[in-house]
Amino acid sequence: MAHTKRVRKNLIMYPLGTVGRDMVYALFANFLLTFVLITKNLTAAQLTAITAIMVAARIFDALNDPIMGNIIEKTRTKWGKFKPWLLSGCITSSAVVIAAFNNSGINGWGFVVYFGVIYFLYSITYTMNDISYWGMVPALSSDADTRNQFTSRATLFAGIGSTLASVLIPMLTTGGMAIGGNAVTAYGVVAIVICILSPLFAMFTLFGVQENRSDMSKPAPKISLKMIVKTITGNDQLMWISLIFLLQQIGNGLVVGGLGSFYIYFEFGYAGGLYSLFTMLGMSVTAFLMIFYPMISRRLQRKRLMGILQNVGIVGYLTMLLAGLFMPATMIKFYIITVGYMLANFGQYGFYLVMMISIINTVEYNEHKHGERAEAIISSLRPFLTKLGSAICVALTSATYLIFRVTEITNGISSAENAAAMDAAYDKNGVISTLLSNVQRGQSLGLLIAMTIVPLAFMLVAFFLYRAKYKLDESEYERICKELEYRRSLVNE
Repeated sequence: MAHTKRVRKNLIMYPLGTVGRDMVYALFANFLLTFVLITKNLTAAQLTAITAIMVAARIFDALNDPIMGNIIEKTRTKWGKFKPWLLSGCITSSAVVIAAFNNSGINGWGFVVYFGVIYFLYSITYTMNDISYWGMVPALSSDADTRNQFTSRATLFAGIGSTLASVLIPMLTTGGMAIGGNAVTAYGVVAIVICILSPLFAMFTLFGVQENRSDMSKPAPKISLKMIVKTITGNDQLMWISLIFLLQQIGNGLVVGGLGSFYIYFEFGYAGGLYSLFTMLGMSVTAFLMIFYPMISRRLQRKRLMGILQNVGIVGYLTMLLAGLFMPATMIKFYIITVGYMLANFGQYGFYLVMMISIINTVEYNEHKHGERAEAIISSLRPFLTKLGSAICVALTSATYLIFRVTEITNGISSAENAAAMDAAYDKNGVISTLLSNVQRGQSLGLLIAMTIVPLAFMLVAFFLYRAKYKLDESEYERICKELEYRRSLVNE
């Protein structure tokens, strides 16, 4: 009875804790490059340097994330091993993100250096928070159905946080509704508000969740790079699902990483509210899948479900592409592209849920194969892969901007935004409208192809690899759990 009550409480408190976290993540991951482009005048060399910094920081995470996971495994406090890092990571990452969006006096190569310092600090501080949060899932339950509920609910609330941010940020920072009348001021204010909300939401998890701390009685494992590498490379299913998840994350992040916003601005005008509508409608359909995923997973095996999701995604991306290619730039075209994005995002988010469960289930596989669960180390791969995928998205996005000369337009927008920040009477919207009227057809088509054909290709490869290489389906996972339970019973006798 007490266990059931604890699970029910955890199912409420644990997901609530991620709303603010994912607002911060959405702001930094999806809008930082957009913020830079529309508030700073950049040469091609400076944009290339900024892109290189973002990719280098994610390569740094290749060591940082698993090492952080191992540090968490070693942590022994009266608050457990997860919560101290959850709190400290939440506070420090919020401070770093505020600094990232409040730097109006720094420009040129000086800004590039500042950006590098900020980006690496964010990699460290957000990792502390993210790995400790998701690392809790295996410690909350080992029952497959209950774990599905924790994962789907946490993903749902993470989606609520990121969707709120993705909808409100463009509306409050771009066009006529921008706070202070310009993007420079608006992004600074939005960053402060979101970074205050993040620690407040974290309190639900910190004070409301009770995780299993039975392993705290065991001696803390030694931190060793060799152990990290051995855990990852010694788990073949973890290796395959990591590659598959990375491919899915790259495809999933291209639209919201900047390509979608500039395509909407170039095709339909510099109105943050319009892109907010595109984002809101595009993401709203995923709530259905996230809410009902536990029910669906009891009726459809994961590989069959992925086949359905894949077909929905194909229809969505082709709808976006064909409408963009053959229809005039009217609101009808906008809504058809938005419907296509809804379908594509439904498929991608469904893939994400399946991948989340698939990564977590390799914990029991690792215990079955090597006698060690290594929860935090394995859980650390998910945020690392998400961030690495985000970095590759940035590289692909920046390459698209350079190839199709998008910075010729964004530098003009940046000059107008900064002029508006200095003089409230400046006709920013008129200047930007003139700039957008000079966008070439090839520039907008380049953005369209990059946000449809490229993510669809990544999604297809991830789908076929999952079907061919991931072996921990429902029956195999159940068999492993039963065998582990039998082994534990022998030890306790």
